[in-house]
Amino acid sequence: MEVVVLLAIDIGASGGKAIAGVLDLKDGKLTVDELLRFPNQIIRVGNHMHWDVLQLWVNIKNSIKAAVRKYGGKLASVGVDTWGVDFALLDSNDELLGLPYAYRDPMTEGLMDEVFGKVPREVIYGETGIQFMRINTLYQLYALVKYNPQRLKAAGAMLMIPDLFNYWLSGVKVNEYTNATTTQLLNARSRRWSVDIMERLGIPTHMLQDIVDAGTRLGHLAPSVAEELGVPNLGRDISIIAPATHDTASAIAAAPMVNEHTGYVSSGTWNLVGVELSEPLINERAMLSNFTNEGGAFRTITFLRNMQGMWFIQEVRRIISDVEGRDYSYDELTKLASEVDQPNSFIDVDDPRFLAPVNMIEEVKGYLRETGQREPGSLGELVRVIITSIALKHRYILERAMEITGRRLSGVNIIGGGSRNSLMNQLTANVMGIPVYAGPEESTSLGNILIQAAGLGMVKNLGELRSIVKGSFNIKVFEPRDERRYGDLYTEFLNRLHLH
Repeated sequence: MEVVVLLAIDIGASGGKAIAGVLDLKDGKLTVDELLRFPNQIIRVGNHMHWDVLQLWVNIKNSIKAAVRKYGGKLASVGVDTWGVDFALLDSNDELLGLPYAYRDPMTEGLMDEVFGKVPREVIYGETGIQFMRINTLYQLYALVKYNPQRLKAAGAMLMIPDLFNYWLSGVKVNEYTNATTTQLLNARSRRWSVDIMERLGIPTHMLQDIVDAGTRLGHLAPSVAEELGVPNLGRDISIIAPATHDTASAIAAAPMVNEHTGYVSSGTWNLVGVELSEPLINERAMLSNFTNEGGAFRTITFLRNMQGMWFIQEVRRIISDVEGRDYSYDELTKLASEVDQPNSFIDVDDPRFLAPVNMIEEVKGYLRETGQREPGSLGELVRVIITSIALKHRYILERAMEITGRRLSGVNIIGGGSRNSLMNQLTANVMGIPVYAGPEESTSLGNILIQAAGLGMVKNLGELRSIVKGSFNIKVFEPRDERRYGDLYTEFLNRLHLH
């Protein structure tokens, strides 16, 4: 077969998409075909927030239907990736134990210090190398120990969200490595579950599954699913492969410019900012700077910090739509921000108040008032404050990464949906004083697709994967401008937000 089709189902916090990758095995060119988009959102029920995994499952099956309808027997494999940290619990009969909680659920508020009283933070970081955030699986599970122990007692298995879907597709229960690292419950060096930490916190360990590498072939499309989709004969020919199921890991794998001297920003709802390493870097300095050693494809380490990203713009759009009935596109908001003067007001995008506010616009204005800064006088100024603050935080995190690793970066590759935001790209280049390489936009799906190809023996290593991406897609370059002006702005940002 000279051409093979691989289906990536990429689900983020605000929506999912099914993208077929058509890989020409003769010339190594990859083309993509978007088959389906579908919404995803956190659902509030009472005081809790959940994911509707059943509706997502419907859309996953619809995605496979669309791929089979268009490509028939050329469809070789399917792989699902999602965000990290969230999980589903199954009972002893492998039935779903209720809708999974969403990471923004308030049940983890105030629990981190309680956890550190039982297991010191130095011990947790020394074993897992993972950034401390209250959204991590560790604190979600401890919240269940404290508030809902019966749910844990009834659990027979814990699967991360993409592992749940891959189980429903293949009948095989495993935890894929890259997403498992986001739990803050995996030993970064041994790549095994940190059973001791779990036991000290009263978290059951019987529900843990085996860890498999990104690119592992789990089996074929389950006969029951193939029959439901009306393709019983094709099901045996469609492999289910666990890609790098953490969307960040798939995205970084497909970042074509990343190397020892080029860092990355994987930009979506969250912006993941850092450098790629060959092994974990776990020391006091990394811990105090709150860097994470998450797993990457081909056993790399994504040494990064999470920061809030396009979540701000998503929420601004939602609030304006709800209040004013006006639906702005992302491009329209970016254009408004590009047309105003550079403000000297800043927010710390990682202030806890921005994690799940009822009204993001009022929250930003409240932050500026309380820190003695000028409030924006227009929607364009509001968006400009946000995007500028995001770009400035990129530099802050990348400077910490350079200090810890001893590297000197000469470029930044911004990938993912946020790479479309030309203002953010240009401001990041200005603030950093080095070029920004923007794209590919669909890096997560591309990484998912090509890691599937690796699982089928069609791609040999990470270098070959990135070479395919670089040879198949255009990367836009943003050269820095007004470096002195933005250097002064960065100094003011550090002073105003006390980030030294």
